[in-house]
Amino acid sequence: MKSILRRPFALALIFALAGSSASFAAGNYFEVTYPGSKNTNELAYDVVYRMWIPDGVKTLRGVIVHQHGCGVGSWKGAVPGARDLHWQALAKKWDCALLVPSYQMGEKDNCRLWCDPRNGSEKTFLRSLADFAKQSGHPELDKVPWCLWGHSGGGFWSSLMLTLHPERIVAIWFRSGSAYGAWTKGEIPVPQLTPAVYQVPLMFNGGVKEENDPRHGPPRVADRAMFKLWREHGAPAGFAPDPRTGHECGDARYLAIPFFDACLAMRLPARVGQPLKPVDLKTAWLADMSGDEAQPAAKFAHDVKEAGWLPNERVAKAWEQYVKYGATEDATPPPAPTNVKAAAKSDGVELTWDAEVDFESGLKAFIILRDGKDLAQFPDKPQNKFGRPLFQNMSYGDTPVEPLLDFKFTDQVVKPGERHEYRVIAVNSAGLKSKPSPGAVAR
Repeated sequence: MKSILRRPFALALIFALAGSSASFAAGNYFEVTYPGSKNTNELAYDVVYRMWIPDGVKTLRGVIVHQHGCGVGSWKGAVPGARDLHWQALAKKWDCALLVPSYQMGEKDNCRLWCDPRNGSEKTFLRSLADFAKQSGHPELDKVPWCLWGHSGGGFWSSLMLTLHPERIVAIWFRSGSAYGAWTKGEIPVPQLTPAVYQVPLMFNGGVKEENDPRHGPPRVADRAMFKLWREHGAPAGFAPDPRTGHECGDARYLAIPFFDACLAMRLPARVGQPLKPVDLKTAWLADMSGDEAQPAAKFAHDVKEAGWLPNERVAKAWEQYVKYGATEDATPPPAPTNVKAAAKSDGVELTWDAEVDFESGLKAFIILRDGKDLAQFPDKPQNKFGRPLFQNMSYGDTPVEPLLDFKFTDQVVKPGERHEYRVIAVNSAGLKSKPSPGAVAR
């Protein structure tokens, strides 16, 4: 199987090739493509892997994998996934790369030819890491561990990768999908379950509305059965039903990102090549599957084997909010934008700025101030069909929707020669506002 490597062009060129401009955190984008193969045990479909690596990282400590589900809409929706500002913030915090695959199947093609990694996608995934290691100058990509996030077929893929590479996996987030039902029914070969598979933190997350869906309901029953089996083996597995959604991802990221954050803090080794640290059970909280309250493990009075595991108090409190409301609360405002610049143009004053994503709640919009007074909100009407309105509109599968926006705004109601001071305020998805940025004057 031949690969097509795309080395890191200037970022502007990469975005032009993608068909849109976009705001982005400081970093480099890489891409590798493998054509489909007709050979047995090789991936049948074309696949493109896209990776973002934050600027200034000397040694990468891990890879966060955001894996789409089955169908044409899912893989196309994943195309801009590596440019997701919120997932980039998690990767940046832990010196990790963000990897978003895109398996290019047809509408009537068999999804399991990629979402069962034993049919070739395991090989191309590992090969992509080796190729990215060469492209990026980060040879450690061949060794570092992974966080796996998977929606539907992506969860199916992640559950089988767990059985193949448990020693490489920090944690897994299953959004509406695992392969457990398929292998217990004999639809696919039964994987080997070694003791190591029960050492990896897992979170099962699905929409309550899909449980009565003829298509997606039975797999959710299987997910519960997998959760039960793993807990009987003492595995650190949690269960987070989403009360607002069906099969779409909704606002799951506001719990998934803190979950991964806690697991990365707990398990990443001090040096690349060392084994992952074991789960620290002393900080655990537990919750009944049918309830919405969590307690420290030491105080939990019910059957521990039937309770959901949560890594620490912070995640437990976010879990309580999520299972009640389908979203999490946030009491801290986002960081103020920086590096605001104002340049006089023929059509007005062009403003540009930098912004850090609010780690808890992402970015919703920016408020532009002119001479200390509100001038505009950008974008004027943030959108998100599947959850809280965001600066980067979000898809069914938890990826940004193109076209993506720059951190750029033009004040067109300015006469030539006028002098104004501009400041920018960030607004997170919870509606909290940052302090105003330092001012910039256009002359």
